[in-house]
Amino acid sequence: MTGFPGSPHTARGGLIGIDPENPVASVVIFQYNPDEMTRTLQARAAIGAGMSAGARDEALRLTGAPIENITLAVEIDASDQLESGDAVTTTVGIYPQLSSLEMLLYPKSALVIANTALALAGTIELVPALAPLTLLVWGVKRVLPVRLTQFSIVEQAYDQGLNPIRARVSLGLRVLSYSDLPLTNPGYHVYLANQITKEALATLGSASAAATAGPGFVGSLSLGV
Repeated sequence: MTGFPGSPHTARGGLIGIDPENPVASVVIFQYNPDEMTRTLQARAAIGAGMSAGARDEALRLTGAPIENITLAVEIDASDQLESGDAVTTTVGIYPQLSSLEMLLYPKSALVIANTALALAGTIELVPALAPLTLLVWGVKRVLPVRLTQFSIVEQAYDQGLNPIRARVSLGLRVLSYSDLPLTNPGYHVYLANQITKEALATLGSASAAATAGPGFVGSLSLGV
């Protein structure tokens, strides 16, 4: 980060795990924003390749929000903290940052212990673990509920105590839409708000494109309708 006083402040992305029992257990603010993010969207179409011709009137029908997957990689480096003598980093390196990410995949140990006790007592049906609602925050215009599906860590350097001090973390995220979540889940409404923002931006972009294309293009569209 440049020290030039006139340089604009860049917001940092992150992953926020909303867990009422431990609100700060999985708050991950990216130390350095990824240089790129790969997004793939697959339509939830009502008609499939194997459906008969009688269902042609369903060809343009959608059953829900698209299935979206995101991949990105983040860098974690303790060099600055070690240089400034940060006590936590000097003691445990970047273990806290890595652990915050990993806890998005772990059931709570208290639940594991409780289920173990129930199993020893002969209980057949055990309470399955419920992951915290996780939000990908990428600026004010993109806040998405996600589920962590892929996670790989390349630890690249260690201190004298073999604590990792530099790592590259590759993340695979499945966006959870209102087609995946119940109405009572806050993520349902977070995703819907994101779509409303996207619709407003799409309208702005379409109006700008039409103005740039000129009257001939707009006229050809009206003839094709």
